[in-house]
Amino acid sequence: MAWDEWEQLKSDAAHGGSTQMRLNQLPAEGGGGSSGDLVVHDDELGKLGNMAYDLLGKFRVDADFARPSTFTASIDLFNDGLDMGSALTELHDAWNTQQQTLKEACAHISNHLDFSRAQHAKDDAAVVTGMRNAAGDLMTVSRINEYFK
Repeated sequence: MAWDEWEQLKSDAAHGGSTQMRLNQLPAEGGGGSSGDLVVHDDELGKLGNMAYDLLGKFRVDADFARPSTFTASIDLFNDGLDMGSALTELHDAWNTQQQTLKEACAHISNHLDFSRAQHAKDDAAVVTGMRNAAGDLMTVSRINEYFK
């Protein structure tokens, strides 16, 4: 409910108008092809995390392939008095900076997905634990159910 809707309902109630609760929700099945719930599948997060980790490993190797020869060439060109040597050194340094940034981004994605998987598992365990009584039996979520018996 938006703030202006809330203000309108308060005003209507103050002036004797009728107010009803309305839940925001998606249309019933068939209204867009989605249930509207946020669903996290542990196996999907795991696959994505593994892909990010694999990308990081491959990039570490492949991105560093030309670094030693580029640096050696830049030093040789510079020592031979060619301006191209210092330009190649600048390119080498810029590449290393960008390479490090991308490696950190891949590691961040992988770590975040691993953390998310672990946190969801903890949250699920906390919900289940919170719904059990001292005997370990599943409790009802609300005490109001006791009055319907």
